[in-house]
Amino acid sequence: MRYLPEPEHRHGAIAKTAILLINLGTPDAPTPRAVRRYLAQFLSDPRVIEIPRALWLPILHAFVLSSRPRKSARKYASIWSPEGSPLRVHTEKQARLLRGYFDSQIRMPLSVDFAMRYGEPSIQGTLARLKAEGCERVLVLPMYPQYAASTTASTLDEVGGFLRRVRNVPEIRLVKHFHDHPLYIAALANLVRECWRQSGRPDRLLMSFHGLPSYTLARGDPYHFECQKTARLLARELELAESHWQISFQSRFGRAQWIEPYTTSTLADYGRQGVRRVDVICPGFVADCLETLEEIGIEGRKLFLGAGGREFHLLPCLNERADWISALADIARQHLAGWVIESRNPQIERDRAEDNRSRADSS
Repeated sequence: MRYLPEPEHRHGAIAKTAILLINLGTPDAPTPRAVRRYLAQFLSDPRVIEIPRALWLPILHAFVLSSRPRKSARKYASIWSPEGSPLRVHTEKQARLLRGYFDSQIRMPLSVDFAMRYGEPSIQGTLARLKAEGCERVLVLPMYPQYAASTTASTLDEVGGFLRRVRNVPEIRLVKHFHDHPLYIAALANLVRECWRQSGRPDRLLMSFHGLPSYTLARGDPYHFECQKTARLLARELELAESHWQISFQSRFGRAQWIEPYTTSTLADYGRQGVRRVDVICPGFVADCLETLEEIGIEGRKLFLGAGGREFHLLPCLNERADWISALADIARQHLAGWVIESRNPQIERDRAEDNRSRADSS
């Protein structure tokens, strides 16, 4: 059958709306077999690896997938929680909290769910379930503040794969990015201030973003510019002097030139230059995961201290912070216009008016 079965039509049924939070993905378990399955899907995506398929796929299956899974499985095991993969745990909690946030505000049926671009729960499987539940409108909200073809566009590719299998397609809207959203920036700044109130201020704040090959910038990907804008806005919100903060890029893969400066090189340089304490925040990740907890929290710490640094602090991601959930709700609300009717809540209206005034003052 070319198309998926359609749910039974019910006359008079109220059309439901859904918000689908989508994150990158995670293996099902911290084992070589599970990691191999995950990496095979991830690294087969032509949005992620732009090498011609005929050249890349033999290398992937003959070399990468025969050696990398075992090493990566040990890294995942070092950060795996009793609840499971931190990325999945946090993303699921974010969806649940966002659903609760909207429960008293939306007067129409609204679902909030989550999916992963690679691994489970899959985008296509979750969309199929939402459609079976009567959702005729879906707001796709990738949890990537900064747009990149390898993340946001890849997510939309997978959504398109589902639409190609459906006879009666739902309406789809996409949140492209939120790298400069005032409430997202405010939530990051609040997080930093709270950490500094507890442990004091560092000599340097390093804002580490996931890296991309340099050719993506030359080919028109706006990711690098959006990371720079996020960093500038956060530094301005924190009233930091230019000498007290820096941007860097992590997670380099392969031999190609990637966007610089590299986080690893920057941390090593700090240690050698006599920077006593560094704090690292990862604004491009809204949920803690392997790239924050292991790559920065474990490997980055070893690198800095081994180079002569004295004190290293990894700041947590936004995770389930109340101000982040409020920001997420505001991002979703802007894209839900015309799809839902909100209950009148004087306090919510006052808060929204205050947010609008704050944005006007900072523009």
